[in-house]
Amino acid sequence: MRSRLAIKVHSALERFFPERRLFLRSDNDTRFIRLKPGTQAVGFLGTVLVIGWTTIATAILLMDSIGAGNFREQARREQVTYQQRLNALSSERDSRAAEAVAAQERFNAALKQISAMQAELLGSENRRRELETGIDVIQTTLRDTMKQREEVNTRLSALQAQIDGNGGSSASGMSQDDATLNLLSDALARTAKERDQVVADAEEALVRAAEMEAEIELMEDKNDRIFRQLEEAMTVSVKPLDKMFQKAGMNPDSIIKQVRKGYSGRGGPLMPLSFSTMGDQNSADTKRANKILSQMDRLNLYRIAAQKAPFANPLKDPYRFTSGFGYRWGRLHAGADFAAPHGTPIYATADGVVTHAGWSSGYGRLVKIQHDFGIETRYAHNSKLYVKVGQRVSRGQKISAMGNTGRSTGTHLHYEVRVGGKPINPMIYIKAANDVF
Repeated sequence: MRSRLAIKVHSALERFFPERRLFLRSDNDTRFIRLKPGTQAVGFLGTVLVIGWTTIATAILLMDSIGAGNFREQARREQVTYQQRLNALSSERDSRAAEAVAAQERFNAALKQISAMQAELLGSENRRRELETGIDVIQTTLRDTMKQREEVNTRLSALQAQIDGNGGSSASGMSQDDATLNLLSDALARTAKERDQVVADAEEALVRAAEMEAEIELMEDKNDRIFRQLEEAMTVSVKPLDKMFQKAGMNPDSIIKQVRKGYSGRGGPLMPLSFSTMGDQNSADTKRANKILSQMDRLNLYRIAAQKAPFANPLKDPYRFTSGFGYRWGRLHAGADFAAPHGTPIYATADGVVTHAGWSSGYGRLVKIQHDFGIETRYAHNSKLYVKVGQRVSRGQKISAMGNTGRSTGTHLHYEVRVGGKPINPMIYIKAANDVF
């Protein structure tokens, strides 16, 4: 069976690859090489395999080259797009920073205007009370004058009756009557003069009262305009601060209560002002004034609280936001990363006390600041530190310089916010303040 199969295979090979002989001739001899069909088939198959392998390898190399070129072109396009996006974000951040500065300026201007309006309102209220007191005095004087005029008229009537009665007496009493008449004439003249003066004073008092009433109406209109301006200013100033604290997850009422509790002294800017009515029922203007003063007190407390919570940005120079808060590769990244040139100044984001300033394992050179409301901020990977433990710092004060210390792959700031020891996304505070500061 095997011999038949071998014979058939040999016949097929001879059909395609007949036996050949290669003669090799030299000067002295002639030799030949016999190429059997099997040998030719093996050689042919080897040649085909080599050519096929070469073709496939060349195609693969060409495809890799083309793919690498496309990948590099795509990477270049993505890099350009990423750079454009970074530039756009940088421009947007700069515009937001400019808007924040403008908003801060408007906020300060509004505070100055509110203070001026408050002083004007207090002065207007005092002048109105003085005018009301003056009208009461004038009315009292007018009533006294009318009584005096009635008394003078009564005396004049009595004297006239006495003169008429003395006209029918005897001649023997003429000299005495003359003296009496002269005395009565003088008294009548003085009484008439006093009556005329009382009437003139009464008319003048009426005119003055009318003028005061008109002035009071003007003052009430002016006070109403001042009230409306103050109410609008309070609405514009207080509502954004309410939203800012709410977006940061902080209860505004609780924050205000805590700020007020931290200041135990009486008087000053933290004591709410109010108009006193000396036990009388509050008027509509008094209620409006007390409401505005309460809002001004709330605004002042907000201003203090905003200084004590980390609403500011730790960097004032241009930077790139390179990594956010959240889980990466199964581990929590407990802060936000900002990249900028080596040595870029870093600033405290709120008032507080430095609790750590030195080396801390993977953080490298680290600054920790303890703030009110149980908030702590951390600034890691610094190249230099400008504060010491126990030092009290203010918002916007330079505390360190950006570096690459600790477990860091490049120069950047790792910024954390912790509330009660629990890490919180710091961008919540920064974004919450974008529309206010």
